[in-house]
Amino acid sequence: MSWNEFIYFAAAALVLWFSGVVALYLFKKRYFSDLLISAGLIVFASFIVLLWIWLKHPPLRTMGETRLWYSFFLVIVGYLTYLRWRYKWLVAYSTLVSAVFILINLLKPEIHTANLMPALQSPWFVPHVTVYILAYAMMGAATIAALIALYGSSAESEKLINMIDNLVYIGLAFLMAGILMGALWAKAAWGDYWSWDIKETWALITVCAYLLYIHSRRGGYSRKITLWIIPIGFVLLMITWLGVSYLPAAQGSIHVY
Repeated sequence: MSWNEFIYFAAAALVLWFSGVVALYLFKKRYFSDLLISAGLIVFASFIVLLWIWLKHPPLRTMGETRLWYSFFLVIVGYLTYLRWRYKWLVAYSTLVSAVFILINLLKPEIHTANLMPALQSPWFVPHVTVYILAYAMMGAATIAALIALYGSSAESEKLINMIDNLVYIGLAFLMAGILMGALWAKAAWGDYWSWDIKETWALITVCAYLLYIHSRRGGYSRKITLWIIPIGFVLLMITWLGVSYLPAAQGSIHVY
């Protein structure tokens, strides 16, 4: 199994996921949509497992590999959120965004090799990256919901706010766990818990943005202003994940590997 086979698994998963979304809207009972979306997740997870075996390490090293996990987790988060709050459109949006990241991976695949530098051969490698990708998926779903709340009716916004709060709380917990694991990993690998590396700094800025959202919610600020913090926070999150690598200061970063 290699990256060349990804197109077949991705196509099958997307067909199943979008069919499941259509089934959600066409049928009153969820059984058919549950079956289709679950089957798509199994297909996609199968590729990740097979790629893991082929690489002989978790596929979490390159940007393309993290996009792979993000595509997977985003659909899971969207569907689990639907099961809790019954917003069908969130499943549809999550699947669409997942498809965009899958398309990026098909058009611009990263180099996938079995080589893993010594610093990455750490017990913190898998949990550190995994909780971050889960956090990104949570915040992605919260951003979609926040934009709907901003441009929807007041009644719709009122119903969505509880779901948004929960997604941000859980996502922020994952972000904080990722920073903590990263600090422990950095201490073992490079001798310092925190070095103000550009990636670390942007991660801290992102966390502060979501803390500002929670503070604004607790402080009784205007709901519209508060909701705008979430898409702004998500932009900062995307810079942390995808954009930092393109900045000149990133050339000396320990996170460029």
